[in-house]
Amino acid sequence: MKYAFPTSLDFSFDQGMTLRDYFAAKAMQALLTDSEWRRVVGMNEIALFAYKMADEMLKARVTE
Repeated sequence: MKYAFPTSLDFSFDQGMTLRDYFAAKAMQALLTDSEWRRVVGMNEIALFAYKMADEMLKARVTE
């Protein structure tokens, strides 16, 4: 699993936000700026779409 803000230390506990979560948060931030789209689509759908976008960003990152 990739983390958004990894440390060089090897901790055995949760290291926080994953790269997928970080990408989804950035995608959601952009999606929420479109007030018209926000009125048409529910918040749950926006969250799901943000994670789909994050998954695509991760795929693109690997094939780069």
